[in-house]
Amino acid sequence: MGTNLLKMNLNNYVVIMAGGIGSRFWPHSRVHHPKQFLDILNTGKTLLQETYQRFLPICNPENIFIVTNEDYAQIVHSQIPNLQPDQLLIEPTRRNTAPCVAYACQKIACKNPNANIIVSPSDHQIFNEDKFRDIVTKAFDFVSNHDSLITIGIRPTRPDTGYGYIQYVESDTSFAKKVKTFTEKPSLEIAKAFIQSGEFLWNSGIFIWNFAAIKKAFDRYLPEVSILFKDAAQNLYTPKEKDFIETVYAQITNISLDYAIMEKSDNVYVIPADFGWSDVGTWASVYDLHEKDYLGNAVNGKQVKIYSGSNNMIVAPKNKLVVIDGLENYCVIDTADVLMIIPKNKEQEVKNITTDIKRDKLDKYL
Repeated sequence: MGTNLLKMNLNNYVVIMAGGIGSRFWPHSRVHHPKQFLDILNTGKTLLQETYQRFLPICNPENIFIVTNEDYAQIVHSQIPNLQPDQLLIEPTRRNTAPCVAYACQKIACKNPNANIIVSPSDHQIFNEDKFRDIVTKAFDFVSNHDSLITIGIRPTRPDTGYGYIQYVESDTSFAKKVKTFTEKPSLEIAKAFIQSGEFLWNSGIFIWNFAAIKKAFDRYLPEVSILFKDAAQNLYTPKEKDFIETVYAQITNISLDYAIMEKSDNVYVIPADFGWSDVGTWASVYDLHEKDYLGNAVNGKQVKIYSGSNNMIVAPKNKLVVIDGLENYCVIDTADVLMIIPKNKEQEVKNITTDIKRDKLDKYL
């Protein structure tokens, strides 16, 4: 019932962020074709397509906006062909999540200043979609009646150092709980302490608010961004939009929404959730989600032979024979032009590897 009512609520909007390059998922995620446009788990749909379709039962299609880099506009159009031109927001350069959110929210407000908005990454996996949609439904209702900024927190299953953590007021018995602190990617020791305390959640990077609340937050904590968008109503949805956004992005601060606003605001709430979430951010996370053989090997490839190997993540081209002997707890990722063999417990270091490759002027492999 709640889902049907929500679909009729024209004040509810979705913003999908699809401009990242997914460097931790190299060498499959490349600059020219990053992970949100890949079918990583062999579902028959890319992560972007799954994200878009996840929101269709609870939001009118014309109220779904996708923000991406101009390099990926054609890919988005090919994967979401029914998206109208005004629903695709093109960033001329990457300026992190705060400018992305400011642009999208301003564009939506031009149509509907009473908008309730959910901002979601495009490259996450959610397995219990009904449960997810139920939480989003309740969150939309909450922000339509409260001056608040909501984030969805995931109940942690391990002391992962690749996620941000949110501490909330444990005594808060309401649906959305008051946030105490944000901690970005802690050390393993601190992450273990967080898990043991029971007061911390993983930061999913999914946000919900009413436009009035996020505008007030930008006005207070990032006034220079609000000033740049002061003429938004005269330029967005017109032929002048592209030039206007290029001018804005040439001057705008490169900063994350978490750091700029969420960590500073005093009206931030978190909804603890458990709906089978993964950010599919690393090869180890794909290993956790993948079907495995009796020795714990996750294999994505047609001709892979394993001898005396266990608990490995192996990805190989369909037309290549790959033979592995004696490996345990490794990621073996083979593409047409790159072979990466790395211990699973070092998968967070893939981003450092891509930095080294760029420094060595081997950009053709990125």
